[in-house]
Amino acid sequence: MREHSQGEHAPHPDVWTGRATNRVQWLLALVGAACMALGIELAVDSAWTSGAAPLAMAVVGCIAAGLLVLFGTLAFVHVALKVDKESLEVRCGHMGVPRRRIPLSHVAGADFAPLVTPRHWGGWGYRWRPEKGTAVVVRRGEGVVLRLWDGHTFTITVDDAEAAVRVIRDRLRAGTPGTAH
Repeated sequence: MREHSQGEHAPHPDVWTGRATNRVQWLLALVGAACMALGIELAVDSAWTSGAAPLAMAVVGCIAAGLLVLFGTLAFVHVALKVDKESLEVRCGHMGVPRRRIPLSHVAGADFAPLVTPRHWGGWGYRWRPEKGTAVVVRRGEGVVLRLWDGHTFTITVDDAEAAVRVIRDRLRAGTPGTAH
């Protein structure tokens, strides 16, 4: 099986893979880690004289906020898109969660979007807007817009999105997914 990744130009790869990364998210992850560290520091070495309840609330609040920010940002540091003969798979972050698999039989078409911005989708991450559809936005830049047969759209920011669109369109033109080219 031939592997294809961004930047290579193969006319009909068996598997096309691409990704997009947002390095700013690492800074936000550091903020989350700092909040957790503050909570741990308060728990271990606190000189609070106001009582145990305010201290416990501060510790739990710092640790909870830190975990939320840390894991919420690490989940969207990057997105990976894999297109094979039968489906597209979108995986976010280092653990690949959230993940979405879309069979090519559910895709009516694919379009190149030269500029997808977090602002248009309400921020970074896995987004849904009734008037626009669903998106995975990890950075500002090019993306793929899938038009699904159920009338919805699914947008993914990915480097070399034009190549992804070509591969998806080739697969759709081939007729049934899984058919050899």
